[in-house]
Amino acid sequence: MSTLILQAQAQGGGGMGMILMMVAIFAIMWFFMIRPQQKKQKEIRNFQNSLQEGAKVVTGGGLYGTVKRIDLQNNVVEVEVAHNVVVRVDRNYVFADASAMQGAQK
Repeated sequence: MSTLILQAQAQGGGGMGMILMMVAIFAIMWFFMIRPQQKKQKEIRNFQNSLQEGAKVVTGGGLYGTVKRIDLQNNVVEVEVAHNVVVRVDRNYVFADASAMQGAQK
C-alpha cells in the first residue's frame, strides 16, 4: 500500500489522491463505527428518560432488578435486586430493559 502512495506522489498527482483517500476512510469510519454508536446511545438515553417504577432493568454493573423508586432531583434510581434488597444506582447506569433481553434469549 505504501509503495502505491509513493508511486502516486512520484508521478505528481499524489496530493489530491491522498485527500480523497482520507475522506473515504473517514466516511467508512463514520458509517460503520461512529453512526451506529450514536444511535445506540440515543436509544439508551430514551430508555433512561422513560423509566417507570416496576420496570425490570439491567444496570451497568450487570445487576438485574426491578425499579422501586426514581429520584429525578438526584438522578438516582432505587433498584430491588433481591427480596427486600434495594440498591441505589445513578440513572445513567441503567442501560437495558431486562424483560426485553430475556425474551430475546429464548
